[in-house]
Amino acid sequence: MRKQKNAFRSLSMFENGIDFFSNDYLGFAASSKIAKDAQAILKEFSLGKNGATGSRLLSGNNRLFEATEAYLASFHQTGAALIFNSGYDANLGVIGSIPQRGDVILYDELSHASIRDAIGLSTAKAYKFSHNNIDALRNRLKKFSEKADEIYIVTESVFSMDGDMAPLRKIADLAEEFNAFLIVDEAHATGVFGEKGEGLVAELGIENQVFARINTFGKAIGAHGAVILGSEILKNYLVNFARSFIYTTAMPPHSLGVILAVYRYLETENYEIKKLKNLIVFFKKELFYKNLDHVFLKSETPVQSCIISGNSRVKEAALLLKKEGFTIKPILSPTVPEGVERLRICLHSFNSEKEIKQLLEILANFI
Repeated sequence: MRKQKNAFRSLSMFENGIDFFSNDYLGFAASSKIAKDAQAILKEFSLGKNGATGSRLLSGNNRLFEATEAYLASFHQTGAALIFNSGYDANLGVIGSIPQRGDVILYDELSHASIRDAIGLSTAKAYKFSHNNIDALRNRLKKFSEKADEIYIVTESVFSMDGDMAPLRKIADLAEEFNAFLIVDEAHATGVFGEKGEGLVAELGIENQVFARINTFGKAIGAHGAVILGSEILKNYLVNFARSFIYTTAMPPHSLGVILAVYRYLETENYEIKKLKNLIVFFKKELFYKNLDHVFLKSETPVQSCIISGNSRVKEAALLLKKEGFTIKPILSPTVPEGVERLRICLHSFNSEKEIKQLLEILANFI
């Protein structure tokens, strides 16, 4: 069926070309400085081993884990932090273990697959609400406020396919009004929003209104893994009940070294964040000048999606750009609904204004 719809997926190697497709928003994945600093951190903690050797509840815990989590909790201004092996694992851990039978989960209809899979593991009932629709969420809260034991609201702060942002301040106020617990996936906001890259929750100053934040390291941080931010009580609960934490081998020391190296860098330097934000502004101006803004979804983030309907048509656009030296991946249905297939253009601090102009010129001619 997928082959018939030209939607069959296959693995491919990283392709040479100007990068407008990866989630490495700040360029840290290829940073020689970060790599050097990570090696220095490994020597600093003198772990004496390359592998994790087991889960953290067995042999995998070490001083570097404890130090990194303490640093993350301080950096993100929260009570405690618990590192998971991926953002997927983190969502499975927190959403899959905390809501119980008799509880209700309300989630944005465009939530990431990891959130949906996590909901499937929970014994709570779950209901979606229209994307970023405050009225729809309020109606859901009114409906279940007297019926549910507890209500959990789940959303992303920046949505990975559309690039738009959730109205987090309004959602947080609603959660407070209805005594609901707010869980926010900050995967695509980490390293991008906030003065030091703390995320959109911190930029809005609503940390105390959020029950749990999932900040991942595989995007702007340029590493791997994720952290769940919240209270010490939350951390202790997850250590005891989050299956994706308990039953998996711990992250290896080198990955921890990279994470800590990036966070130490962001503590004192935000050049890449400022550069990225300036390029987002430049990109949007160029869309207007080239009369392309009508085919792009509205976004103030590094994710800029150009709608080109049809799997064949959007593949054709990606191939044309590849021939011109630009690497951009087409997003096909069923990853997105039929009719809104797209080129998902990711902006980075290492891209140039010249590259953006060339990219949009080719795209304008194609469209």
